[in-house]
Amino acid sequence: MEADDRPRPRGDAASLLSSESLDSYSLDELDARIAALEAEIARIRAHRDKAAAHRLAADALFRKS
Repeated sequence: MEADDRPRPRGDAASLLSSESLDSYSLDELDARIAALEAEIARIRAHRDKAAAHRLAADALFRKS
């Protein structure tokens, strides 16, 4: 089975991140981490908005008159 065919493990990545100690990070590393997390939040919001629009289109298409 190819790697792309295997089910993706699901876990709560946010919980893992929130439990990590930040004591060993420098200010630059913390800034980089914040930037990466903000970019991920933007990506998730865009995906959520796309999914919501898709759902609305499907609801409109299949809504009984």
